[in-house]
Amino acid sequence: MSNIVSPHGGELKPLLINEDGLEESIQKADKLPKVKMNSKETSDLIMLAIGAFSPLDGFMTEADYNSVVKNMELANGALWPIPVTLSVTKEEADSLKEGRDVALIDEHNEELMGMMTIREKYAYDKKEEAVEVFKTDDQEHPGVKRLYTQGDLYVGGPVKVFNEGEYPKKYPEFARCAETRAIFKEKGWKTIAAFQTRNPMHRSHEFLVKIALEVSDGIFIHPIVGALKPGDIPADTRMKCYNVLLENYFPKERVVL
Repeated sequence: MSNIVSPHGGELKPLLINEDGLEESIQKADKLPKVKMNSKETSDLIMLAIGAFSPLDGFMTEADYNSVVKNMELANGALWPIPVTLSVTKEEADSLKEGRDVALIDEHNEELMGMMTIREKYAYDKKEEAVEVFKTDDQEHPGVKRLYTQGDLYVGGPVKVFNEGEYPKKYPEFARCAETRAIFKEKGWKTIAAFQTRNPMHRSHEFLVKIALEVSDGIFIHPIVGALKPGDIPADTRMKCYNVLLENYFPKERVVL
């Protein structure tokens, strides 16, 4: 029997609506005010959907945001290094009321992704967040650049997520947190090393993974497939590389992609 560690914060919280309540929720959201999300915000919503941001139940309210920026932990003391936030302009914020629901729209393709109950609207200091989180306010840094171009206020509150974008259909390796944990338990793993990268695995990466196999029951290879920096190798190409490596260089029974 596997004894892997508990989910971060003690509870796995996937926020994807199941089929039972999905159609009703979508019909409700179609009539709500709309808040458009940039690429990062949409990706964060998908992470909330699959439970990867447990124990969060939505975009951060002010107490959690301030605690994360200043102390790298949630207001309850749980470790958390980077804010998970939803930005709006002042004009948008003026039209939104606390306690009301809004529809969450991917600005890239206009797709309805979910809905949120606005618990709080609050201002924040972009420079302070940049320096505290990224350790620089240089706008050549992609995270800082995005921060300075987004809205001047945050809205926070619990979310319900309707879909996970293109990823489940596009990548057969796609797995939610409960599914990966089930795989680890099935394999009987107690210690798991995770390797996360936005690049193809090169020889030093391969070496690190092989060293990790010496001290772990198994390896979880976790490639990033969302929006990347200009010039990065496309996700489809990288996924092919990972699969070739798994086929030829690593023991299949001890590696999960």
